[in-house]
Amino acid sequence: MKKFIIAIVLIACNSLLAQVQFEAKVSKTTLGLNERLRIDFVMNMDGDNFNQPSFEGFRIIAGPSQQVSQSWINGKSSFEKTYSYYLLPQQKGNLVIRQATIEYNGQIYKTNPIKINVTAAVEQPKDPNDTQISADDNIYLVADISKTNPYINEPITVVYKLYFSYNIGITNWRELDKPKYNDFWSQNIDIKQLVGEEGMFKGEKYRFVVLRKTVLYPQKSGKLVIEPLSLDIDVQLPTNRRDMFGRVVVTNGNKRVSAGAKTIAVKALPEAGKPEDFSGAVGKFDFKVTPSKTNLKSGESLDLVVSVAGSGNMKLFNLPKPVVPNSLEMYDPVHNEKVNTTLAGMSGKISDSYAIIPQFKGNYPIKPIKFSYFDLATRTYKTITSPEIIINVLDGPSANDQATTTTPEVTKNAISSTEQFKYIKLNGNLVSIKKDDFLGSNLFYGLLFLPFLILPLIVFFKKKKEAVDSDVFGNRIKMNNRLAKKYLSEAKKQVNNKEAFYVALEKAMHNFLKAKLHIETSDMSKNNVQQLLASKNANAQTIIDFINLTENCELARYALTSSSTIQQDFDKAVEIISDLEKQIS
Repeated sequence: MKKFIIAIVLIACNSLLAQVQFEAKVSKTTLGLNERLRIDFVMNMDGDNFNQPSFEGFRIIAGPSQQVSQSWINGKSSFEKTYSYYLLPQQKGNLVIRQATIEYNGQIYKTNPIKINVTAAVEQPKDPNDTQISADDNIYLVADISKTNPYINEPITVVYKLYFSYNIGITNWRELDKPKYNDFWSQNIDIKQLVGEEGMFKGEKYRFVVLRKTVLYPQKSGKLVIEPLSLDIDVQLPTNRRDMFGRVVVTNGNKRVSAGAKTIAVKALPEAGKPEDFSGAVGKFDFKVTPSKTNLKSGESLDLVVSVAGSGNMKLFNLPKPVVPNSLEMYDPVHNEKVNTTLAGMSGKISDSYAIIPQFKGNYPIKPIKFSYFDLATRTYKTITSPEIIINVLDGPSANDQATTTTPEVTKNAISSTEQFKYIKLNGNLVSIKKDDFLGSNLFYGLLFLPFLILPLIVFFKKKKEAVDSDVFGNRIKMNNRLAKKYLSEAKKQVNNKEAFYVALEKAMHNFLKAKLHIETSDMSKNNVQQLLASKNANAQTIIDFINLTENCELARYALTSSSTIQQDFDKAVEIISDLEKQIS
């Protein structure tokens, strides 16, 4: 009977507990980057101490709002308590809304995690019943592309303009997705100040601002996709209401816009007439080979400058290398670039300066050097050939003077009788072959008591290791430091492998930053990194150099770069890391 009563009590308690429900409900599980998400945390009891989840990857735009409803139907009561939020996603991908908690009768209840799939921005239909002025038809983000079917290495420009009507105002905007230029060499054109302008759009007069200008050089043929720029914009919208002074009441709103993905159909350079020495130069160029002197004395040196000037993909091809006679010693070149990048593309001058030192007297020809490029104006290949250069060495030894031979004397190889036994050891240190017994020796007692001496050390080091292992934060910093050193060393080894070098260099920069700022990869946005470095008293120019170098690491993988450029990037990274080590407090 007693067991029966206990069973009934347990069943009753379980039924009461089962009646308590706490769950999370969302308006949708898949939404675009520019759509809102509503989430309700609903409990059928009057719980207390509600704790919301962190909403990682979302921004709260409204909430929490609390609603309580209670009703009686056919003598039965029902109760419902709801906490509601409106969220905006901050990034694409699979996001997770974690558990919320609430307390009821001393018991903690939790909701289940909810997975949300955030896609690219989608087109939102306009509500026909909405008579208010909305941002949907009054604000547009447009990507103007100068040419959609260029040749490989032909420059094109992308200008991002934000159009907005006179009916609305814009107070602020934030970048959600930056455009990515895979398989393009790219460079942003600095915009010193945003200036509002007027222009025609869709047959109507709009205001607009130019947000970003970028010059692109496609690096391969085929259909290449430029991923869109997406913005989160705070707007002011007029309503149909007026205040006591007759002025229109303005409400604050939010609008997410995207320029949309753009496809560029890149044409391959023609194979017909392509020179064998063609290295990828596209544009309009002038080629020169200039020696600093042609008459010199023994021991003097000259500089041979190979230069290309004009407009085109100046940073994306290698200059031809001169061929000199064996009697002229030529050193590795010093590369120099004076290139300016505008919306029209790159223009300026690049050069390689070779130091040459003659070894012997005589006249030495430097063969003509050919430079070929593809002319966009005529759509044909052109070749420029430099004249032959004669180097006249006025004095010094001649090459024939080095051809003399010498005959060794027999006496040099003869060994005198007094030296024939000098390698035989005369004084030996003899050691007795009799060995002492191991039992009772110093070694025996040493090995006997060694475990007792080592045991305290083992206990000491074990406790020290446990303390170190428990320091998760410190271990993470040490690991990031080791990874930064590892990838920096790997980058140094890969200076001859461009893609592997820039992958290792980017990882080294990121792990160094994670170690110094104590952040995770998900927190490494451009604005967050700038703010954290500034708060650590880092120099402003060093911060800019760090951001530029990390952004250019991915772009540099697709560009034609010389070994000297890669070495300069490595030296720049070492300098930036060294400066930040000194500056971060």
